[in-house]
Amino acid sequence: MTAQTSDSTHSTHEAGATDERVRTRHERHLAGSRREKREARPGWTRPPRIFEPSFSGVGLVVGALFIGISLAPSLLPRIAPVQGIATAVSFMVGYGLGASAHAVWNYLEIPNLRGRAKTITISVLLALIAASLGLSVWSWVGRQNTIRHLFGMEDLSPTAWPIVIGVAVLMAAIILVVSRSLRTLFRWAGDLLDRWLPRRLAVTLAAGALLLLLWLLISGLLVRGFFAGANALFSPRDTTDKVGVEPVTSSLRSTGEGSDLQWDEMGRQGRSFLSSGPTADEIDDYTGGGALEPIRVYVGLKSAETLDERAQLVLDELVRTGAFDREVLIVGTTTGTGFLEPNAVDALEYLWNGDTAIAGLQYSYLPSWISLLADQAAVRETSQTSFRVIHDYWSSLPEDSRPQLYLYGLSLGSYGVEAVLNDIDIINEPIDGALLSGPPFVNLLHNQIERTRDEGSPAWMPVLSEGRTVRFTGSEDILDQPTAEWGETRIVYLQHGSDPVVFFTPTAFYRVPEYLVGERAPDVTDEMGWFPIITGWQLLLDMPAAGSVPEGFGHMYSSTENLQAWVGVTDPEGWSATDTADLAAYLEERRVAQQSLLEQLGD
Repeated sequence: MTAQTSDSTHSTHEAGATDERVRTRHERHLAGSRREKREARPGWTRPPRIFEPSFSGVGLVVGALFIGISLAPSLLPRIAPVQGIATAVSFMVGYGLGASAHAVWNYLEIPNLRGRAKTITISVLLALIAASLGLSVWSWVGRQNTIRHLFGMEDLSPTAWPIVIGVAVLMAAIILVVSRSLRTLFRWAGDLLDRWLPRRLAVTLAAGALLLLLWLLISGLLVRGFFAGANALFSPRDTTDKVGVEPVTSSLRSTGEGSDLQWDEMGRQGRSFLSSGPTADEIDDYTGGGALEPIRVYVGLKSAETLDERAQLVLDELVRTGAFDREVLIVGTTTGTGFLEPNAVDALEYLWNGDTAIAGLQYSYLPSWISLLADQAAVRETSQTSFRVIHDYWSSLPEDSRPQLYLYGLSLGSYGVEAVLNDIDIINEPIDGALLSGPPFVNLLHNQIERTRDEGSPAWMPVLSEGRTVRFTGSEDILDQPTAEWGETRIVYLQHGSDPVVFFTPTAFYRVPEYLVGERAPDVTDEMGWFPIITGWQLLLDMPAAGSVPEGFGHMYSSTENLQAWVGVTDPEGWSATDTADLAAYLEERRVAQQSLLEQLGD
């Protein structure tokens, strides 16, 4: 009886295994049949393998068209490697659009052109695209040199072309391999699920799984890896010093005599800020006498564990140095690296004969274009916390004896300043004004002003409410052009039309930016056009190079421009336009002399 039961069980297991094998073969047969039917459709071609030198003809045609468009000028002059990247990405976008459109055409079983009609159509298209591409290639160096002349830069040599081509081919190959690998992964997942699920459901699930995987990789592994790499790269740099930087001894500087702060904790940019700037004697050389030694306060990221503690250290230093006895007090929000622009702070100290105090607080050591992605919350919290601590103390002082209180921020620092301007605490005790230079495209208040500007004013230099509170200026001083009387609180935005940090916008990928419609800024070439996708990509590539152009263009704001803005914001009594012109010329001479000295020290 037991033997019979065992034999029966064994037979049942064998039958089950046989049925399973039959089902598996049946499922594979069904999947294979569906694949054969799909491949038998008219116009269907097998997608090329990852490294197979096979390409879509339609994709190549559209990609070639996009190459020509990618050579069009944008806001900044483009060096050869950057142009190579722009061309590669543009070509692959065009190739992808063309290949995808052709695949959809075949999927819908729309008849393709054949015979003579096909030959004529292809010949005409190729001739038009070849002419367009040839014209773009031929004129690229000339167009770039037009912008370089506008910026006062040297001409670009035609020998840049081998670099453009080499970088473009390499980048396009990398993008092609990555995209084909993703497509292969998608098809494998779809075919795997096709064994058990209806084809459309299998494809949908495979696409969803692949998109989820890409999102996790990009938002997790790649983004974290990028920021970890950036931290590893720039953290050691924060411990080094610029040429000519020496520890300070003045009691009117943080880390100097009587200060509890340590020099090594200030960070690279903090140490540079504290050790530079004009002395009272240097200011006297220009003004003729009576200058005070400017006060400079700075607290580094390593000076204390918490933000509240660092903000309190800033206040303690301001009190220790006598900053609240000065005529002007500036609460500065630094850039991502902890930088305070010398062209701005030096100009203010000369303008007010040294009767000033300027404070800064480090929150990062990453370049602003990285901090723009990683540290928006940090700059906002740092700016609000430090201002609140200082403002509370300032508000407790007698109104007739406390200093005028102003805010200052360059680039991402201006984002922090806007966070303070939106703080309800300043309503009862308003500040005297603010200077925001090169406000990045993430600045919400700046963007709102641009959208709600007075009719007739350009997007690159808007006027709001006839200039009652907020005014804009650039390379030319136009702060007196608005017709309304300027109120007691004066806010100035300093910006260049050619600054991609200011004028990049995600909508540029699919919509013409307003600053390209109608009258353009004087530093933006008339040859710059708009093309879907490509213009947005060009502006994105312009941003890292915005600080590599001469002063007065891009993201480089000169001492003259900063001086003109400070005159408008602080409105010193008895100051004239002639005074501004004279001091601007002196500051420019001083900058050139300092630059020459630093170059000698560097040698």
